[in-house]
Amino acid sequence: MNPWAGDENRHRGSLPSGRRGRIAAMPLLPARLDFKPDGTPYSAAYGDIYHTAHGGPAQARHVFLGGNDLPARWQGRDRFVILETGFGLGLNFLATWQAWRDDPQRCRRLHFVSLEKHPFTASDLAVAHQAWPGFADLAATLRQHWPPLTPGIHRLHLDDNQVILTLVFGDAATQLREVDAAVDAFYLDGFAPANNPELWSPALCKALARLAAPGATLATWCLARPARDVLAAVEFDLERRPGMPPRREMLVGRFRSRRPDRRPQPAERRAIVIGAGVAGSLTAHRLAAAGWQVTVLEQAAAPGQGASGNLAGMLRPLPSADDNRISRLTRAGYLATRALLQGLPDARWAPCGVLHLARDTEHEAQQQRIVTTLGLPPEIVRFVDAGRASELLGWPVSGGGWWFPGAGWVQPATLCSAALAAFPERIDAHYTVAVDRLDWAKNEWQALAADGRVLASAPLVVMASGVAAPRFSQFAWLPQIAARGQVSHLPATDLPPLPIVVSQRAYAIPAINGFCLTGATLTYDDEEAGERVADHRENLAQLDLTLPGFAAGIDPAQLHGRVSFRPLSPDRLPIVGPVPAPVAAGANSRLHNLPRLPGLWCVQGYGARGITWSALMADLLVSRIEGDPLPLERDLVDALDPGRFLIRGARRALKD
Repeated sequence: MNPWAGDENRHRGSLPSGRRGRIAAMPLLPARLDFKPDGTPYSAAYGDIYHTAHGGPAQARHVFLGGNDLPARWQGRDRFVILETGFGLGLNFLATWQAWRDDPQRCRRLHFVSLEKHPFTASDLAVAHQAWPGFADLAATLRQHWPPLTPGIHRLHLDDNQVILTLVFGDAATQLREVDAAVDAFYLDGFAPANNPELWSPALCKALARLAAPGATLATWCLARPARDVLAAVEFDLERRPGMPPRREMLVGRFRSRRPDRRPQPAERRAIVIGAGVAGSLTAHRLAAAGWQVTVLEQAAAPGQGASGNLAGMLRPLPSADDNRISRLTRAGYLATRALLQGLPDARWAPCGVLHLARDTEHEAQQQRIVTTLGLPPEIVRFVDAGRASELLGWPVSGGGWWFPGAGWVQPATLCSAALAAFPERIDAHYTVAVDRLDWAKNEWQALAADGRVLASAPLVVMASGVAAPRFSQFAWLPQIAARGQVSHLPATDLPPLPIVVSQRAYAIPAINGFCLTGATLTYDDEEAGERVADHRENLAQLDLTLPGFAAGIDPAQLHGRVSFRPLSPDRLPIVGPVPAPVAAGANSRLHNLPRLPGLWCVQGYGARGITWSALMADLLVSRIEGDPLPLERDLVDALDPGRFLIRGARRALKD
């Protein structure tokens, strides 16, 4: 496996493969929009209504906002977090969003986390939303950002990043355990316990209590005795209040635990980001969006010049039969990067589609099985046969493969520049600046030049310098591999037109600035920075195996391209989170109790998937720094934590 060029290419040397993920989740089954004779939205699967036929918005305001004493409780706050157990048609979210907009004393940021086992399609939402003309503008914006119906967590940034909707598509009975947030108010709006007992089970209510912030409240229309008993058992003090007709009463509660706040917010929002590749640039962008003042220090003369300096790179997910961690991360990252690109008009990219050809008939059958097993929407991935693949390529091929119609190519340097330029008042970027070392003094980090000059200082530093990170003493332990890769630029005038990105033994990207990009080689323990004719020859040979005869007649000795070095982790996953202190971990250590260096974080180890992972990893890092709800499941967050290598090392030493 070649982590440089994707998942199918060749390499010299070997890397340990990543740990396999969970067993593949069941495909999402979208909800079906049905109506009762009086026009009430109805779920035939659960035998219950989504809301009353008349007064639905009033019910949302009375039960869920009023029951949680909103908007009063969010007023003057920097952040307020709501969690809902059943998104349905989005009525409670739209009512909350509108109330937040209408409140001049609103909190600075509103987080709304909602779980949904059977989400609606955007087209069904459009039909249902016609019943609420008062929400027309907000509902249209929601549908515009509505994600493909794929399992996992989807993050929607709305209202200039001030309203953040985190949708968790999957069974709440299992997915709630994977949510990481400190919740101020709960909207318990699942179907009735008689129809959907899992949403009122002791295990689920215990998971709610785990997420409760100090002083958290809840509200629900449900008065069933089993629901009241399990909520009381997990430390919610309950009371009845007048309900909304046809229900005479509703239930509200307050979390009585006095445990300390587990998600404190930063006292000061000043940060240094070292590195202006896709990892550093998008981290700076996300920090600035959260209100931070960011100083970016880059040793090159412009952003995106190191491993992010290739003419273009692929953006696409990577399915697997067991929906393992890399598959889940690339799917979530692909969607996050696409969403970000749509808000950065100066970033150069093309969603032309990516065709991943099978290597042989056995692999072709495997690809077909994976598409069937995962049941992902066709706008994410579908299998196409050899005939359709040839049509898409405009070139004959003997086998089919995965077709990702919304995928494509991105020019990473333009993505870096656009991200840094998005917040000119909050991002101060400095180029041709070489940081020699980091020192902690007077509760701040200092970035120092080789001659001892202080280049910048701040309470928080994010290391995003790629292969250079282990040169800093705080990262000497980092088990990161520098991998050399060479791409070849083929003159477009010497090739047939290529309308889409294709990947198999090699990848090929449509003409950009007069050149078609193909590659890439991958070698370890190889510091040669200059181009090699042998590598151009290898790239052409691999391209010929992918698209026979496509580049016939091109002389490798006449080609030019680019060499760069990608930072790879041993398990092929990014390295994102707070940096561990340089002390030995015990055999029984856990990530949550590892000592960490104050204010030092990293976004490292992206390998060949920097474009795919960069937006998601930046969101994850800043959400952890801010104490916000996380955009990934807890098991994935732990799988990315830098401390994982220290714990694995300690356990390995014990076995030895």
